[in-house]
Amino acid sequence: MRSDLTTKARIRDASLRLFADEGFEAATVRRIAAAAEVSPGLVVHHYGSKDGLRAACDEHILGLFDGLLGEAQVADQELAAALGEEPTQKFGSFAELFPGDSPVLPYLRRMLLTDDERARAILRGWYDLTLGLLLRWRDAGVLDPGPDPQVRAAALLAMDLGGVLLRGPLSDMLGFDPLAPEGIDRWGTDMYSLFALMLTPDAKGTP
Repeated sequence: MRSDLTTKARIRDASLRLFADEGFEAATVRRIAAAAEVSPGLVVHHYGSKDGLRAACDEHILGLFDGLLGEAQVADQELAAALGEEPTQKFGSFAELFPGDSPVLPYLRRMLLTDDERARAILRGWYDLTLGLLLRWRDAGVLDPGPDPQVRAAALLAMDLGGVLLRGPLSDMLGFDPLAPEGIDRWGTDMYSLFALMLTPDAKGTP
């Protein structure tokens, strides 16, 4: 655990890891406090309760992924150029945000498997953002999301999150971890090639 984190952030990161490893019900405030090397009272002081801790973890996850998705929200006139970048340039932020020992992706997997209303609300937000981007890019004339953009947005979201859910089996099949810093370029480049099939001829620079 990084020593330069604030006490509050250390508690949050310990919660992320224990929630991911043990589930939301099994992880206790006392065990989280021990993992963060603080007293249970200090956990309650910062977050109020275990439910408050989970809400803080969810907000942290949202902030990280909203930051990544926000990079896609460039001005319309810059869109074609952004989509035309070398694919490997797009994955540096992911590797920096989620190093190999990060608890964020395991936490996200646990959240998805829990499938409660809180998790569904987060997914609805990501779906709405994905659909909005597809429609915006379609209207800018650089992307064709097909005859049913709503289904396309859901399919893209399922494809992205499927990598999180199936990370272990995928690693076994491929012989590398597709979401680890050393594997994200290879995985992401092929995923980008699928996405690029939706680009219009103008965005590809072809006649």
